[in-house]
Amino acid sequence: SQLAPQPWMSSPEATAVLQKLTEGGAEVRFVGGCVRDAVLGRQIRDIDIATGAPPDRVVELLNAAEIKVVPTGIAHGTVTAIVGGKPVEITTLRRDVETYGRHAKVEFTDDWTEDASRRDFTINAISLEPDGTLHDPFGGLADLSAHRVRFVGTAKDRISEDVLRLLRYFRFFAHYGQPPADEEALAACREMAPQLPQLSAERVRAELLKTLEAETAGDVMRLMRDEGIFNHFLREATNVDRLSRLVE
Repeated sequence: SQLAPQPWMSSPEATAVLQKLTEGGAEVRFVGGCVRDAVLGRQIRDIDIATGAPPDRVVELLNAAEIKVVPTGIAHGTVTAIVGGKPVEITTLRRDVETYGRHAKVEFTDDWTEDASRRDFTINAISLEPDGTLHDPFGGLADLSAHRVRFVGTAKDRISEDVLRLLRYFRFFAHYGQPPADEEALAACREMAPQLPQLSAERVRAELLKTLEAETAGDVMRLMRDEGIFNHFLREATNVDRLSRLVE
């Protein structure tokens, strides 16, 4: 598939980073939310780039071009380039060796499909070449079109790797999905919900507040209540009718 040129794809910060990395022989693509939202015609918040080049090579190429680089998560392959005061996150392709809840032992790779298989949802696993070519290894474009939110691979496996994905499922369903919710995803969320108390209050709060930003927040919170999700961390959240009136 092909995506029509977007203004953010040729923005000064994206152009500077792409040019310097490709001149150094690195293959680069846009990934994550900027691709997903561009396909839907939504506003782009952040520009994320992935590359097969290892992080030390990324830093070397950008430093040579006098682009400021912040090692925001360099142990896991992520650095942030600052161009004109604007950030561009650059992450080296990875494969999981072992997972430890919120953390994973990773190895760097140059295999785009293997990296995409680490992602939570199919709609977040689409990548975009600078020329507009879309790569969609898990059917994310069809899911976007149908307003489906599905996990990559097996839902329970993805949540077992990081239980925060359970709350992310409902957040993404609120912003990108339409009923009915995916049955496999709901079954996995019900089964894994007792693990939610492992999460920090800050991460739980952040996911809930992002979910509440959606116009369908009342309906999705009702779904979470009915599926027994709140029983494990927010038992007080029962009066969803009041929330729905507040959203209106």
